[in-house]
Amino acid sequence: MVHFLLRPNLIGRIRLALTLFGLPFTVCSPGLKSTLSCSYSYPLRTSQTIRPITSSLSNLYMTSVKTMPSSAAPHMKSRSAQYPGSKVKRFVVPDDKVDWSQSWPQYNPVSHTDPSVLKKPVWADPDVGSFSPQFNKVDGGVDRTSFEGSYKIEKGKPLNLRGRTGVTGRGLLGRWGPNHAADPIVTRWKVDAKGAKVIHPVSKRPILQFVSIKRKDCGEWAIPGGMVDAGEQVSLTLQREFSEEALNSLSLQPAERAKIHDRITKLFKSPGFQVYKGYVDDPRNTDNAWMETVAVNFHDESGNSVSELPLQAGDDAGQVKWVDVDSSFPLYASHSRFLELVAKERKAHW
Repeated sequence: MVHFLLRPNLIGRIRLALTLFGLPFTVCSPGLKSTLSCSYSYPLRTSQTIRPITSSLSNLYMTSVKTMPSSAAPHMKSRSAQYPGSKVKRFVVPDDKVDWSQSWPQYNPVSHTDPSVLKKPVWADPDVGSFSPQFNKVDGGVDRTSFEGSYKIEKGKPLNLRGRTGVTGRGLLGRWGPNHAADPIVTRWKVDAKGAKVIHPVSKRPILQFVSIKRKDCGEWAIPGGMVDAGEQVSLTLQREFSEEALNSLSLQPAERAKIHDRITKLFKSPGFQVYKGYVDDPRNTDNAWMETVAVNFHDESGNSVSELPLQAGDDAGQVKWVDVDSSFPLYASHSRFLELVAKERKAHW
């Protein structure tokens, strides 16, 4: 996931740029954004276990394509030995003790909330006890519902609905309970000089391309994406994050921004394929805070929408380019599975 950083002295300028570009203005703190780079992966599930699409994503569709392993397996990265960005060692949780239904009197998790969260930035909740969050509900501008269904509350704190992690508190995450994100997968067909689809010599299927960014901090290629800000619809998050991170929209002149805005809006209002919606097996997860995401494929079928726009990396991306969708391209394992599902849906090479 990729995020946009705002410094106090830039807020006015960024607000103006976003207003001209026609996108919502949200303020995010570097404390969270810098931690969301290369430390996450997604568990993958079949569409049968996903809740219905919300009204803000009414143009999305799902199919019966099923290539994802069951979500029944215990989360793994959420139990990584060392908590990311710290020297904190998790209390070791074996597979047979992950589920909360398993009695385990000896369980003694480590309490950890990162200093960046404790500084009370705008994207973070206060400590439980100093406010009264409405869990499993839309709490003012904060959506505290989970894509996975209702989660339990114990001693005023939400319990990770996938089970124990060996750490309590919020770690690097701002919200108690679910922390929502959105990942746009923008694709087009690879074409030759005459505009004909390029067919892979082995699979005999047309080749898809997707917009990928290379992170500055870890050098790995990823799908651009970001956190859903309080009160923001997921559909707007998908559009905003793609515009900022793959097109560097905030650095453009007003005329260029307007041109990009028209094309991006048209693409993101077209029917999108919902690839995944649910819990994220992320090493930042704790017993009381966890990541969830919506991954959506927006496809430029004719090649005359975003395909013609010059890609330019945003602040958090070192590079951005169209990449062939192929199982051999090195990506996060979960992102590769997302793209595999997109390829199957589009009947493309994988």
